[in-house]
Amino acid sequence: MAAIQAHQRLVLAAASASSCVGRRPRPSRIAAPCRAAVSGGVRTAPSPSSDNSSLRLNLDWIDPRVVAVPTKDDGAAKVEKMLAVAEAAADRAEMHDIIGRQRDNWNHLLLHSTNSLALAASVMAALAPAAPTMVALKASAGALLASAAVTMAAVNKIQPSQLAEEQRNATRLWRQLERDVRATLALATPPTKADVQDAMDRVFALDAAYPLPLLPGMLDKFPKTVEPTRWWPKKKQQSAPVNKSSSFGSRRRSPRAATGNGWTPELEEEMRGILRVLKSKDEHQYVSFGKLVLDINKGLAVAGPALAGTAAVAAAFIGSGEAGTWASGAAVLSGALAAAVNTMEHGGQVGMVFELCRNCAGFYRKIQEEIEANLSEADVERREDGEVFETKVALQLGRSTSELKQFRGMASPSFKDEDVKDFAGKLF
Repeated sequence: MAAIQAHQRLVLAAASASSCVGRRPRPSRIAAPCRAAVSGGVRTAPSPSSDNSSLRLNLDWIDPRVVAVPTKDDGAAKVEKMLAVAEAAADRAEMHDIIGRQRDNWNHLLLHSTNSLALAASVMAALAPAAPTMVALKASAGALLASAAVTMAAVNKIQPSQLAEEQRNATRLWRQLERDVRATLALATPPTKADVQDAMDRVFALDAAYPLPLLPGMLDKFPKTVEPTRWWPKKKQQSAPVNKSSSFGSRRRSPRAATGNGWTPELEEEMRGILRVLKSKDEHQYVSFGKLVLDINKGLAVAGPALAGTAAVAAAFIGSGEAGTWASGAAVLSGALAAAVNTMEHGGQVGMVFELCRNCAGFYRKIQEEIEANLSEADVERREDGEVFETKVALQLGRSTSELKQFRGMASPSFKDEDVKDFAGKLF
C-alpha cells in the first residue's frame, strides 16, 4: 500500500514539472506558480480542442508601446559634420595630388614628343631634295610637322605645367583645411554652427579656385585681366551692435577696454602700415610680373604652332622647281624654331610661373583682408587677440614681431607710396 502511494506521488510530481516547462498544459490553477516564477515571460494557454497535442502562444497580455528612438544632441551632429568636412578635405587632397603628378607627367611627355616630331621632320625636309625617295620624305616631313603643329596648339591651350602647379597648391590648401578642422575638433569646447558653416564655405571656395575637371571647367590659362587667386571665402559683415566704448577711437573707455584684447593704438598703426605696404609693393609686384609672364606666354603659345604649320606648308613644295630648294630650307628652319619655342614655353614652364605669381598675389591679398577685417571691427573685444594676430602676421610675412614695428610710420597719410622701398614679405 505504501509503495502504491509513493508511486502516485512520483507521477503527480512528474506531471507538475512537465507543465512548468511548457510541454504539457495544465489547468490554470496548477500552472499559476510557474507563471509567477517566470516574470514577464510568455504564457501558454490550453488548447480548446479535446486533445492537448498542439500548443499555441497567447500574446494578448503584451502591451504594445511606441519605442522612442534616442535622438542625437545638437553638439554631436556638429561634430559629425566637421568630421565629414575633414574626410572630404583629405579625399580632395589625395585626388589633387594624384592628378597633379599626372599632369606634370603630361608636361614632360608632350614636350619631348612634340620636339621629337618637329626635329625628325626637319631632318627629313633637309634630306628630301637630294634623296631618291624625295616624295616619301617630303610627305613624311609634312605629316610630322602638321602633327607637331596640332599637338603644340592643344598643349598650349591646356598648359600642363600650369595645371600641375594648380594641383600642387590645391593639395597644400586642402591638407591645411583638414588640419584646421581636426584642430577645432580637438578643442575641449564642441564646434559651433559658425565653425561648421566656415568649414563648408572654405570647401566651396577651394573647389571654385582649383577645379578638378580638365574640360569643361578648367581655369582660363590666358585671362584678359590678371587677378590674385582667391581660395578663401568672403567674410560676411556682422550686424551685431558695436560697443563703441571699447574702441580706440572713442574718448570714453571702460576699465575692461583698457587691455583692449591685446590691441593697442600702436598695434593698429603697425597693421595699417603693413596693409599699405602689402597693397602698394608686394601684391602689386606679383600682379605686374604676372602680366609680363602672361604676355610672354601668349606670344610663345602662338609662335610655336604657327612655325610648325609654316614648316608643314613649306615641306609640301620641296622639289617643285626653283622654289623647292627654298622650301626645304624654310621647312628645316621653321621646324627647328618651332621646337625651340616649344622648349622655351613648356621646358621653362612659363605657365607654372604665371600661376605661381597669381598664388603669391593671392597669399598677400588674404593677409590684407584679415587685417582689414580686424581693423574694421570697432569693438576690440570682438576682434582676434591682438598679440596672437600680430604673431600670425609676422610668421606669414617671414619676419619677427619686432621687425613689424618699422611699418608704423608708413601708416601716416604724409608718407607717400613712392617712399616705400622695402617689401612687407620676406618669404617670396
